[in-house]
Amino acid sequence: MIKTVLIMLAIGGALGLILAIANIVFFVKEDTRVEQVISMLPGYNCGACGYPGCSGLAASLVSGEVDQVVCKPAKADVREEIAEYLNNSEGPNGEKLKVKA
Repeated sequence: MIKTVLIMLAIGGALGLILAIANIVFFVKEDTRVEQVISMLPGYNCGACGYPGCSGLAASLVSGEVDQVVCKPAKADVREEIAEYLNNSEGPNGEKLKVKA
């Protein structure tokens, strides 16, 4: 009985160590800029920009697919605020974007 418990503890410890190493090796930094841009957009989810709602536009802006804030319902000052935020903030890997209002 004691031998079985020791074997189970050894297996559990080895698997825990493997999970700890995998957590360090495969760690992905979260990019919070998408959520921030979504909160700045009007939130109408109208699709007038050509993307499936505000989250689609925000993801495209942050990924660099789009270099201009093309949200039609957003006022000019909101578009400028989003462009300024994206131009001044760094991504998880230190990259910066060049976005026009």
